[in-house]
Amino acid sequence: MSLPLLSLTDVSKRYESPDDAEGVPVLRDVTLEIERGESAAIVGPSGSGKSTLLNIIGTLDRATSGRVLLDGRELSRLDETQLAAVRNREIGFVFQAHHLLPQCTVLENVLIPTLAARDGALRDGAGERARQLLDRVGLGARISHRPGQLSGGERQRVAVVRALINQPKLLLADEPTGALDRAAAQILADLLVQLNKGEGVTLIVVTHALGFAKRMSRVLELRDGVLVPGDS
Repeated sequence: MSLPLLSLTDVSKRYESPDDAEGVPVLRDVTLEIERGESAAIVGPSGSGKSTLLNIIGTLDRATSGRVLLDGRELSRLDETQLAAVRNREIGFVFQAHHLLPQCTVLENVLIPTLAARDGALRDGAGERARQLLDRVGLGARISHRPGQLSGGERQRVAVVRALINQPKLLLADEPTGALDRAAAQILADLLVQLNKGEGVTLIVVTHALGFAKRMSRVLELRDGVLVPGDS
């Protein structure tokens, strides 16, 4: 039986507080497994710890206690250089803000993560892969445009392609449709669902959009830092 791609066991997070020696609890004993190719949505009210959980999974933050395993490796045992390599090669990120470089073209923005790739074969094929992915998301004719020449939805699609360029095992999306109008949000949601089902990209989405969440194979809810099954 194969190991899950992602496994969290009793993950807790506290932030230091001058008013509380024990710190402020954000996550409480979160246990979760995500299989390869699965999709999951994490929902819950603002301040419930959703983004903190996603940041711990993505190695942008560290848990106070508990274990996080990605593809069988315990992430807490990796140093900062090793974690940077994991973020570059194994995890793709899509945030509510696209974080594209305004002075770079669409193609240049997509290729930025490949600059740090150690795999020469991956770098050599990156340009063609970028063009194919941009074609797939309907932006093949916009590769020479700069972000300021694109709509908000188009910029987010570029951000998705950038997140996929190094062929990550896991794609994390934090409120990816939150800054978009309804039509653009629907297009982006369709794209992420298609990528999960068509390319087998394992997907975890934090979202307030319940319609989008219910398109995932599982819906999980954070309530006061505790993860519970949501409505599916």
